[in-house]
Amino acid sequence: MTRHARNCTAGAVYTYNEKKRDAAESGYGTNAQRLGKDSVKSFDCCSLTLQPCRRPVITKDGYLFDKEAILQYIVTKKNEYSRRLKEYERLRRAEEDKLSQEANSKQQARMERFVNAEKPAMTPAHSSAAASEKPSTSSAAAGASSASSSESSISNMTNGHEKKLPSFWLPSECPNAGLAKAQKPDATIYCPVSQKPLRVKDLIDVKFTLLKDGDTKRSLIAKEARYMCPITHDALSNAVPCAVLRPTGDVVTMECVERLIRKDMIHPLTDRKLKEKDIIPLQRGGTGYATTNDNLQAKEKRPMLQA
Repeated sequence: MTRHARNCTAGAVYTYNEKKRDAAESGYGTNAQRLGKDSVKSFDCCSLTLQPCRRPVITKDGYLFDKEAILQYIVTKKNEYSRRLKEYERLRRAEEDKLSQEANSKQQARMERFVNAEKPAMTPAHSSAAASEKPSTSSAAAGASSASSSESSISNMTNGHEKKLPSFWLPSECPNAGLAKAQKPDATIYCPVSQKPLRVKDLIDVKFTLLKDGDTKRSLIAKEARYMCPITHDALSNAVPCAVLRPTGDVVTMECVERLIRKDMIHPLTDRKLKEKDIIPLQRGGTGYATTNDNLQAKEKRPMLQA
């Protein structure tokens, strides 16, 4: 039996480490774990595929995507909009047909009431003669009507109820069945990350400058530092804030932007005049350190045991 550290079992106190270990083994309680560097997206990876971009493009908000992935996303959303639009048209036509049927039935009921009100009243002589001619018929009809009324009052399968399903638990028999109103779908395509409107013409091609380190044995993906700033030749990583220059798509460091570009607002590589909207901050992934990223703790909620 050990006496020290985390394996001490001789103490009378239920330690925090023992409680945490037992909770992890039991499968109850909230399981929290801090995310490391390997769990955070790299700055040059696509926000959809989470893989290094082959043909990188960036949105106006600074989110990086692979061109093939984002175009496939846009096509999928357009197809989904077409499907929802067809469903909306179908529901709208069904709703219009229902309204027209209700209007026709109301019109028919009004016509029947009008016709019944305009019928001339029968004379007493004619009514007495008709009553004397068919006494048996009236008595039979009265008997049939009384029988039908008694049957309708007793049986629940009359007056058209025999055609309805008795299974009240089915979705089609719910009180709110068929009350869904058609809502026209939104044709706007939104960014999967920022949830802002996204258009194909707003996508900007990004050009990364390869890092000249002289290492030809390892592949580009296997390297930790793959790209550099074309102006200062500083290596780019998640720990280095970057920006994209809209006219050429070059990725530079924010330090280069603050010290060199913002002074004259001239592109250092092309001597082209820049505007403030031409400098797009690149949304980087993370380093795993608390000073760089927020919300790096993953939580898994599990059933809780209560004493």
